[in-house]
Amino acid sequence: MFDSIIIGAGVAGSVAARELAEAGKKVLVLEKRDHIGGNCYDEKDEHGILIHKYGPHIFHTKEQEAFDYLSRFTKWYEFGHEVVANVHGTLIPVPFNLNTLHMVYDREKADVLEKKLIDAFGMESRVPILKLREHEDPDIRQIADYVYENIFLHYTMKQWGQTPEQIDPAVTGRVPVLISYDNRYFQEPWQGMPLDGYTPMFEAMLDHPGITVKTGIDAKECLTITEEQVLYEGVPFRGDVVYTGPLDELFDCRFGRLPYRSLRFDFEYLDQEDYQGHSVVNYTVSEDFTRITEFKYLTGQKAPGTTIVREYPFAYTGAKGEIPYYSIANEANERLYGQYLALLDKVPNVRLLGRLAEYKYYNIDAMVLKALKLAKELITH
Repeated sequence: MFDSIIIGAGVAGSVAARELAEAGKKVLVLEKRDHIGGNCYDEKDEHGILIHKYGPHIFHTKEQEAFDYLSRFTKWYEFGHEVVANVHGTLIPVPFNLNTLHMVYDREKADVLEKKLIDAFGMESRVPILKLREHEDPDIRQIADYVYENIFLHYTMKQWGQTPEQIDPAVTGRVPVLISYDNRYFQEPWQGMPLDGYTPMFEAMLDHPGITVKTGIDAKECLTITEEQVLYEGVPFRGDVVYTGPLDELFDCRFGRLPYRSLRFDFEYLDQEDYQGHSVVNYTVSEDFTRITEFKYLTGQKAPGTTIVREYPFAYTGAKGEIPYYSIANEANERLYGQYLALLDKVPNVRLLGRLAEYKYYNIDAMVLKALKLAKELITH
């Protein structure tokens, strides 16, 4: 019999499983998909190009603990990830920074605006777009209006299917203006890709004699979680259960479905050396898709051809084949999530972990740290 059951083999489940196994527990990992790695899963396509099946995932962190932990299972291809926006056919760096400023305005005006930004906010600062719009200086508001219209507004409407006023401030806060000449999308000291890909990293993480992994298994086929207890193959299970899937679906959406944004990916192989010259190009004022990723620029792979992917956001309905990617943060959805959370009040051995189970956004590094923390609690419990 197993001591612990983990549902989901993504970042959250894999890290938790490894930690519990190293503490001497027998761990069963159940994964609904036919592969491990969650949304970080990568594989080579039929042309030999390493692709991220569920969109680009770039590891970046300022937390050495997260970097050191993953470094046990992979070496790194380190690079400074850069993103550009296609604004009416011109490619400009995003987040909007001082380089972008000098591309958008003539030199004399850009010099004046640069000084005002530095005086107002300080060099190397990150300023949320909406904070700029509220500034008393009309010139700074003018910059904000440009960014808002050309980088933020239409992209956000496509991404979330809402007007920006409907979006939680925590989400809009993730779209900053950078008072810097640094074109990198992230400024953390550690950033890059697992050298051989994410999938080999997860394979190494789950390669432990105390871990049994079963893929292509819907946990609900063998695991029943009621408001009173957990049953595994019909027998009460008193060990720890770490659930990383959608909480509403665990209870058959009895109070209604938790809203998410989903994505459709349109992959295309091109028999040419290069397509866009950048890893990620955001389409902020045109097109139905939000961005195009060219994988060779993410992975450093050398190949005569190239594979790109276009991303089309849409509202998740729960239909077969759809994947919930982004929770939608607002008070109504938090209340609905709270109703599902309350169903587990009498089942203390079920712990929730991850983007779906907790209905919140996590970067990879934060998820690693959260999983380590939970595993430690379970081990010392």
